[in-house]
Amino acid sequence: MNDNEYKWYYNLKYLIAGIVFGIIFVKAEVISWFRIQEMFRLQSFHMYGIIGSAVLVGIISVWLIKKMNIKTIDGETITLSPKKFNKGQVYGGVIFGFGWAITGACPGPLFAQIGTGAVAVSVTLLSAIAGTWVYGYFRDKLPH
Repeated sequence: MNDNEYKWYYNLKYLIAGIVFGIIFVKAEVISWFRIQEMFRLQSFHMYGIIGSAVLVGIISVWLIKKMNIKTIDGETITLSPKKFNKGQVYGGVIFGFGWAITGACPGPLFAQIGTGAVAVSVTLLSAIAGTWVYGYFRDKLPH
């Protein structure tokens, strides 16, 4: 089936998964500005526990994909390319961390935060979009 042949309701499953994921974020207090500030002030283990469990699930998932040669739904082989370390990753991580600490928002839960009525987070969303555009514009000129 061609991408142009999908009916409008084909992507409905992604909308439902996103809504469920957002509800989980809200209930687990992952989007709470106060929880994020506690994490950066080293006052609570809550967010470190969530992030650590996500890393553990990711490690196990990648191991299972490699070990069992798991394929996509369409039967395609999943390839995981080796990544080279780059000092730009450190710079980017520091900038990302500062932005996360200042705004109390990570790109993942931005929509969930806006959905809970924190419309001020729209500024953070627009900033994330602008930052992505700026990176895309200058990507070829940056050292990699």
